[in-house]
Amino acid sequence: MTKLAGESGTGFKKRLSMSTSNPKYGTINFELVGRWLHLPAEEDGPFWALNLMKYHEVAQYADGRESSITGAEADDAYAPIGPLAAVGALPSLLANVTAQPNGEPDWDRIAIVRYPTRASFFEMQERDDFKDAHEHKEAGMEFTIVMGCQPLSTSEASKEDGELVMRVMRFVEGTTEAGADPEGVTPVAHFEVEGVIVGDKRRWDHVRFDRATPEAIAALTEVEGIEEQVITVLGRPFIERIVESVVKI
Repeated sequence: MTKLAGESGTGFKKRLSMSTSNPKYGTINFELVGRWLHLPAEEDGPFWALNLMKYHEVAQYADGRESSITGAEADDAYAPIGPLAAVGALPSLLANVTAQPNGEPDWDRIAIVRYPTRASFFEMQERDDFKDAHEHKEAGMEFTIVMGCQPLSTSEASKEDGELVMRVMRFVEGTTEAGADPEGVTPVAHFEVEGVIVGDKRRWDHVRFDRATPEAIAALTEVEGIEEQVITVLGRPFIERIVESVVKI
């Protein structure tokens, strides 16, 4: 009998089949999630979940309690470090956004987590410690996009190469690549987007992490072949092991 990737997340699969509701912070891509739940285990493998996060100014708890903490502080209380470790996932990047030259909405924080399999992603959703903390995410998050990605390339770059910049791109229809980057951009890690897990109706093709000089950052909005993109400049990361997460699978 063929084992399905989602067998370890059968509870999640049952809840999904019984509901078409969405969390208040985004729309679930039921088509993608359904494919993953029925993916044979032998075809499953690592994927990188990119999280773009926009917070409420003040946390909004579903039970109506008065709150004096920010949305970001509520998300800090949610931070599922234990559940992630339990399923073998590796937090690969966590950084606040310090500037956003392009794209909408205005994002507050970016994170990447490498999961060993899609099945492990569903397994985490069923853990009691994850579900118990999820109220804090619901309270803190105004909107999020979570997308599944696969690595295309990595390279070593240093702080001397400029600011850490993330770009999420959708190419012009009919094309599979953007134009050349301006001088002053040093690649760190580039990913192909498999699909949006939670978000809105927008489709994305590539995610790029680079180091870039101020002049290059200003020129990134002029790169050809891109229909839509989000460009964020990231502050000093709390966690930064993107390259390690790809190289040491």
